[in-house]
Amino acid sequence: MAGSHHHHHHHGGHEHEHGHEHPHQHERAPLASGAGHGKLLFLDAFAGIAGDMTVAALIDLGVPTEVVTHAIEHLALEGVRITAVPAMAGAIGATAFEVEPGPGERERSFAEIDQLIAGSGLGLAVTDLARRIFRRLAEAEARVHRVRVEDVHFHEVGAVDAIVDIVGAAAAFAHLGASVVASPLPMGRGTVVCRHGVLPLPAPATVECLAGVPTYDAGLDAELVTPTGAAIVATVAEGFSRWPEMSPERVGWGKGTRELPDRPNALRVVLGQRPAQASDPGGHVLLECNVDDMTGELAAHALGALLAAGARDAWAVPVTMKKGRPGLTLSALADRGSEARLAEVLLRETSTIGVRWADTRRLERPRRMVEVDTPFGRIPVKVSEGPFGPPQIKPEFDACVRAADAAGVPVREVLAAALRAAGA
Repeated sequence: MAGSHHHHHHHGGHEHEHGHEHPHQHERAPLASGAGHGKLLFLDAFAGIAGDMTVAALIDLGVPTEVVTHAIEHLALEGVRITAVPAMAGAIGATAFEVEPGPGERERSFAEIDQLIAGSGLGLAVTDLARRIFRRLAEAEARVHRVRVEDVHFHEVGAVDAIVDIVGAAAAFAHLGASVVASPLPMGRGTVVCRHGVLPLPAPATVECLAGVPTYDAGLDAELVTPTGAAIVATVAEGFSRWPEMSPERVGWGKGTRELPDRPNALRVVLGQRPAQASDPGGHVLLECNVDDMTGELAAHALGALLAAGARDAWAVPVTMKKGRPGLTLSALADRGSEARLAEVLLRETSTIGVRWADTRRLERPRRMVEVDTPFGRIPVKVSEGPFGPPQIKPEFDACVRAADAAGVPVREVLAAALRAAGA
């Protein structure tokens, strides 16, 4: 688990000169929480992937640095300093993510690290993802060294690096909420020296982490995919593709630590739209599961979790199951490509043991949002038109409730005023 030691990266004057021409004009609007819902995030790992490169690339893409720093602060690691700084990966402007461990770092067992993350007070999504990535890493190390998972030890700097990189990456992926697809991963050759002695490349734990992930020979004597990078990709990616069908919207570059002889050492992440947009009738899936032992409260919570994970709509229908048992069918309508993520929500939040889904088609009215002025303030209104008779006009209910509360009137008065203002 030798953590890559981060050296500062101004070698010689070239980068400084480069800096004077354009001091990293990379000021873009930061990506808000959930900005990736319904979108695709492609990890283009042409030079491999490591934990620090992943965090750096997501910050470079526009995930606010505070998302990562706040997550790390929750862990209360003594004296750890982290910085995200502009850097050049060859001729490409990128971000580098650097971790300076505190003075008193010691080795930690997986059980200890898992407890640290579980008790950190981070949100459920971040905690859950970080623990799954770390477990994947620990299980890989346990298989390599033939010890029990609980007895796997992460050593000094390696432990802090891995904790910071994994929790930072989990926070950034959870903040975006996009579906992740990764490229096949390049495997380096040769050997690497770590505290266990000399290991062959790709490192044994890296290969153990990559069960089910497509890989190829990079033809390079270097460690391109680290165990931490492998654990992250294997956990977050729901598919692998040389380049997925997508329309790119935004790109981030994360710089790796070493120089590579034949390619820039960087990870490219691309956020974009999937090809199947609402106008494509085949762009949706219907997911369903049956449960016969769930309270209404749990069902409502599961529906909320489905919507939070990006479902277009979610509902429950009472059904009669075998042996006359009363039960519920929980259903979700979602963009194609999010099946795996939503199926996981259903398996996690309900007592079902299986989830089914099928492609579904729908005809939609084209819709647009307008804002209308009423005596109670501006209210957003959804107008659905098309050759289907008169338009459907629907004021945003939450906005009407807030306006009604502020004015001390019943909400139906605000609804009526909004409809009148919209010409309904």
